[in-house]
Amino acid sequence: MAQNPPNLRPDLARAAVPEATRPGQPRIGMVSLGCPKALVDSERILTRLRAEGYAISPDYGGADAVIVNTCGFLDSAKAESLDAIGEALEANGKVIVTGCLGAEADYITGAHPKVLAVTGPHQYEQVLDAVHDAVPPAPDPFIDLLPPAGVKLTPRHYAYLKIAEGCDHKCKFCIIPDMRGRLASRPQHAVLREAEKLVEAGVKEILVISQDTSAYGTDWKGRDEKFPILNLSRDLSTLGAWVRLHYVYPYPHVRDLIPIMADPANGLLPYLDIPFQHAHRDTLKRMARPAAASRTLDEIAAWRRDCPDIILRSTFIVGYPGETEAEFQTLLDWMDEAQLDRVGCFQYENVAGARSNALPDHVPAEVKQDRWERFMEKAQAISEAKLAAKVGTTMQVLVDTVDAEGATCRTMADAPEIDGNLFIDDGFAHLNPGDLVSVTVDEASDYDLWGTLTD
Repeated sequence: MAQNPPNLRPDLARAAVPEATRPGQPRIGMVSLGCPKALVDSERILTRLRAEGYAISPDYGGADAVIVNTCGFLDSAKAESLDAIGEALEANGKVIVTGCLGAEADYITGAHPKVLAVTGPHQYEQVLDAVHDAVPPAPDPFIDLLPPAGVKLTPRHYAYLKIAEGCDHKCKFCIIPDMRGRLASRPQHAVLREAEKLVEAGVKEILVISQDTSAYGTDWKGRDEKFPILNLSRDLSTLGAWVRLHYVYPYPHVRDLIPIMADPANGLLPYLDIPFQHAHRDTLKRMARPAAASRTLDEIAAWRRDCPDIILRSTFIVGYPGETEAEFQTLLDWMDEAQLDRVGCFQYENVAGARSNALPDHVPAEVKQDRWERFMEKAQAISEAKLAAKVGTTMQVLVDTVDAEGATCRTMADAPEIDGNLFIDDGFAHLNPGDLVSVTVDEASDYDLWGTLTD
């Protein structure tokens, strides 16, 4: 295969990097797998390489070497990473591996002994050293120019902003703390400066990410404020762009974010991405997560009272070891009460090194599949009813793409890649990606909306 498959790596197909190269300029390809946090790591690596005079190649054949940024969270992700490494080796031959799966170097070299180097997650210097060894830099400071906001693998109008690394939680199904370490928050001034540069470069939406966004800054000793995410959110909300918070752990102080979201003068979107994971007390205890789903419902009610337009997104795991039919039914009942707007669901699978592997009473595959289907049926019905209620309303949307058939947009309720879309089928020819426009909703489906321009 000559090019990285865009259906697997859509970030690469939209990479906002210069295409022209000068004679003799070394070129590096990048395959970025996994979550948005890994995507940010890829952007940082490419930015450093561009600053050293390397060009970015969109295909294997035109690259002097290829970096594969891997995911190692689930066995299925590990398999995809190994496949991507093998594909790059076959097409190019010079491959440097980094990312979460890079923490298991023997696992990678056992499958692919011909890789040039293996480094772990966010080990930027080691990646650069490996690139230097494979393809020596040949910079020309009079020609090589770096984009002001660095190299981005997303469309020009939105960008991910990583505010911290690592996590202090000890969820039994997760090995992220082992791979990425404990919580390490970036200085607030550095985060704000990066956000300002993104907005100056034309970014209309900033997606704030980390492993535990609401814990941002709590690792700082002698800090002036107890919960620095509150001040950071206030400051980000004044920059003139949409600001969307992802991976927000439901601590009590999250309620103090809601008034900021409720103020229409602020850019902090009324959107919370909170990984609840389950609702039954015993299941949550086996996960080593807070087991107070009833109080969570009270919090959700308070959030909606203070910000009626708030959108709640979450992910859940079904078929966790020991999950009984009664526990699963509790989750379905909780969903009826919580009425979450955007929901994802995963079937539990073992991950090498996770403590949950040793738990008794693993759920058979066919039962996990059945529960996943029943859960998604419930989530789909809730989504369909909520979107039907939007018909006839007017809202602001952000244009993502425009082609011959129409414009694909997102509302404030929709994060890129994971939530729904709003489609405009008529009068869209003058629109461009990054435009903010007003539409009236005409039609709704299970997860998407259709609308007509009103301005």
